[in-house]
Amino acid sequence: MQTFENVTIQATVQAPIEKVWHYWNEPAHIKKWNTASDDWHTPFSENDLRVGGKFASRMEAKDGSFGFDFGGIYDEVNTNEYIAYTLGDGRKVTITFKDLGDATEIVETFDAETQNPVEFQQQGWQAILNNFKKYAEETSRF
Repeated sequence: MQTFENVTIQATVQAPIEKVWHYWNEPAHIKKWNTASDDWHTPFSENDLRVGGKFASRMEAKDGSFGFDFGGIYDEVNTNEYIAYTLGDGRKVTITFKDLGDATEIVETFDAETQNPVEFQQQGWQAILNNFKKYAEETSRF
């Protein structure tokens, strides 16, 4: 069995946990925040949020030069608290949501893949999490 290096990223979102949970897991929202930079987008997302359920997203450069599918199967789901899943290549991801009242702390730990430098992966995942934070905070003000 291959071992992977664990990488942890985190952010505190200035929005209540129920809203954060909804924005994190609803495909219509996922398509709006699931990018690391403005020149990328997520044209497709589906999410069956339950143990054994599958999720999938398509991430693409807006100019069409590159894209990839991201998906896996849920191992554990505790509403408003915790998600664990296994990616298609066997890597594990856990996400903890901590209720801070009017804010929510998100801590995400993932197994780094072996094709790209760990620092590059950490920066990319953190950029996506930061984009989620920005989206959830801006959208929750309506």
